[in-house]
Amino acid sequence: MKFLFLMDPLETVHMEKDTTFTFMLEAHKRGHEVYYLPEDGITLQQGHLHFHAVKVKPQVAAHQPFIEERLVNLTDEQIHAVFVRVDPPFDQQYLMNTWLLEFLPKHIPVINGPLGVRTVNEKVWAAQFTNLVPPTVISSNQNKLLEFITQQQDVIAKPTNGHGGKSVFRIGPSDTNTKVILEQLTNNWSTPIVLQRYVHEAKNGDKRILLLNGEPLGTILRVHTRGDHRNNLFAGGKAQPAQMTKRDQEIIATLKPYLLELGLYFVGIDIIGDYLIEVNVTSPTCLQEMNQFYNQHLEEKVIDFVENLIK
Repeated sequence: MKFLFLMDPLETVHMEKDTTFTFMLEAHKRGHEVYYLPEDGITLQQGHLHFHAVKVKPQVAAHQPFIEERLVNLTDEQIHAVFVRVDPPFDQQYLMNTWLLEFLPKHIPVINGPLGVRTVNEKVWAAQFTNLVPPTVISSNQNKLLEFITQQQDVIAKPTNGHGGKSVFRIGPSDTNTKVILEQLTNNWSTPIVLQRYVHEAKNGDKRILLLNGEPLGTILRVHTRGDHRNNLFAGGKAQPAQMTKRDQEIIATLKPYLLELGLYFVGIDIIGDYLIEVNVTSPTCLQEMNQFYNQHLEEKVIDFVENLIK
């Protein structure tokens, strides 16, 4: 089978941590043909898609994780599955590719589905589940934002399209930089941002749970370094083993029918204490850390699932 991976440039891949690399390696081990598809590699012509891709051989070699074999032009009649694994932010190019992928024949699975990726903003979408998330306001209105901070006293402020802990601020009741932070994040009160009440369990870390077809695949705890409130691994946080709780299961059960309806097969959710914080659908990570802690090969379950979708 031919598996296409729409992803960031190959030279940006960190072999020891990258979830996409693990998927590609497992697919290659099984004899599937693996192709790197750059963001600008899709053409729509006469209602059919053409893919300008590179056939690659992934290998466990830090100096050269990929052997690039040849450039190819594939049609939508030649491929079997597409993995959408471009890192956020969700920008105009990302949006255009989701529109183009809608032209794929319906029997070709896309992980994750373009409709779902368009629908689920990773910071905003979860706000509809008011019984799962902490008190939240999404706005660019100065009065509304300042009023929320006054009410909640201790809040997290972040952009709606950020990732990896970038531009995430904790604001307290006596913070003299509150307006400066909000002005910067909102681009002078013109761009909506997310404010959420600070969840004090965040001092113990935040839990990343990976879901496959709406069911838990694995979980870890991400813990911030000293002097930083952000638990994201990209922001310097460290991974630790974690256990699922009854509340985690309740959150997953609530989300599952929505995710499946949108074709969101491989999803990462972030939970702090009893609260859902984010739903990550563009390029969820942390699978390699889970493998290391629990001595598993979770990518096998993912590729099994995709093969079954194709069948």
